[in-house]
Amino acid sequence: MTTQTPPLPKEPTPAADRLDKRVLMIAGVVVLGGIMSILDVTVVSVALQTFQQEFDATAAQVAWTMTGYTLALATVIPLTGWAADRFGTKRLYLLAVLLFTLGSILCALADSLSALVAFRVVQGLGGGMLMPLGMTILTRAAGPDRVGRVMAIMGIPMLLGPIFGPILGGWLIDIASWHWIFLINVPIGAFAIGYAWLVLDKDDVEPSETFDFVGMLLLSPGLALFLYGVSSVPGAKEEQGTPWTGEVIGTMVVGILLLIAFVPWALRRANIHPLVELRLLKNRSMTVALLTMSLFAISFFGASLLFPLYFQQVRGEDALGAGLLLAPQGIGAMLTMPVAGFLVDKIGPGKIVMTGVAVITLGMGLFTQIDAETSYTYLLTALFIMGLGMGATMMPIMTAALATLTDHTIARGSTLLNIQQQVAASIGTALFSVILTDRLADQPAVQQARDLAEETGGSQDPGVLAEAAARLGIDPAGLEALFARAADGMADAFATVFVVATVLVGCCLVPAFFLPRRKLEKPVDPTVMAGH
Repeated sequence: MTTQTPPLPKEPTPAADRLDKRVLMIAGVVVLGGIMSILDVTVVSVALQTFQQEFDATAAQVAWTMTGYTLALATVIPLTGWAADRFGTKRLYLLAVLLFTLGSILCALADSLSALVAFRVVQGLGGGMLMPLGMTILTRAAGPDRVGRVMAIMGIPMLLGPIFGPILGGWLIDIASWHWIFLINVPIGAFAIGYAWLVLDKDDVEPSETFDFVGMLLLSPGLALFLYGVSSVPGAKEEQGTPWTGEVIGTMVVGILLLIAFVPWALRRANIHPLVELRLLKNRSMTVALLTMSLFAISFFGASLLFPLYFQQVRGEDALGAGLLLAPQGIGAMLTMPVAGFLVDKIGPGKIVMTGVAVITLGMGLFTQIDAETSYTYLLTALFIMGLGMGATMMPIMTAALATLTDHTIARGSTLLNIQQQVAASIGTALFSVILTDRLADQPAVQQARDLAEETGGSQDPGVLAEAAARLGIDPAGLEALFARAADGMADAFATVFVVATVLVGCCLVPAFFLPRRKLEKPVDPTVMAGH
């Protein structure tokens, strides 16, 4: 009697390893939603001065059009993981796009600043769900072996939004009116709803998870208050000379206390379904990825506000010109992101992320040598180098966080990742704004030029400038030299802040060293993840 050798397990075929048509169609749905959400933030930032003129408001008042949107994001993101498990990702995604589109219509119809702020909150409630939901949908569709490549697709709106937002916003305001920065979302939203309805699978959920009301009362207000305090820091520093006003400290302290109180509540053994699953941090890959992303978001996203400011304040570019000059960064990222996504699935994220961070550090370091007359070739080359590193950094870090999760925990993991990224980016923005404000305050010529601009209302008429200079005790004959010294002083301030940014980005190499350096393992058992 002969014995038959059992068949060997089949290796995945190249066709199965590729992103198939189904996954790419789902990716199209997710990218559309992400572009709407992220593009809207940067588009509106260009219109703040227009809002001041339209509604006869101060800069602090119109800033609420940004703050209200951010606070709505902070409130709704923690609810997304539970809602996705409870109602299904397709239903929730359709609701998020509908809310965002409806909010866009209402913003375009707003006839007062208070109404605009209120409708921006509606937008934020929809926009806050789009990114974590998109991560969940794509990760589940692709499976653990292809997470790196689908995360590369998710990076498209994250990269293109900050670059093309100012370009689109400036163009729409120039050729039409501020209303169109919101109205442009309407056809995109309508198409996204129809596309998602046809492409996304029908939800098959068993509504068994109870809602964590206590967690919601602790986490959502805690995040909103903390982020409000952090986002108020730059304005307080500029208007009152110190970031530590009673309002800033009060809101941040209350927010932090609520967040601290949430931790033991979420970790209680009796709390089977906490609003945010902190027990996921028992997963080493998730924890290391979160630490890496936190430091990276603080350093890179915080420093990113410096680039358009340098082009506008030092080199005299308008918002549209500054946006166009940032394009090399996006081009560089688009070149490396698909390659990095493929390699992460094959060899793990560790080596890829460390290489990306090193390249970004090199590019950021080039900006420490800038002055008021640095050639545009030098500046655009530095931005292109940073873009190359960016494409190999952010999305591979997210892949490390999500690839080892099961279908049941992906929604909670993407929620946790988005909360952390939102908090870290806000901290970074506040940090670099304060450092830049301090450095500019140390430049006497900059302060004199600003006083002169305020006295003249921004007029460049030689006669008006001469009269204003005389009133301020500035020699009218030396105005040209004053403006040259002011430009040099501003450039020096930016270069100093870029030193801080370079050091912080370089520090990301430390946590990145501990990311997995081999192909990520299959998802772990959910009972282990839940701590049972």
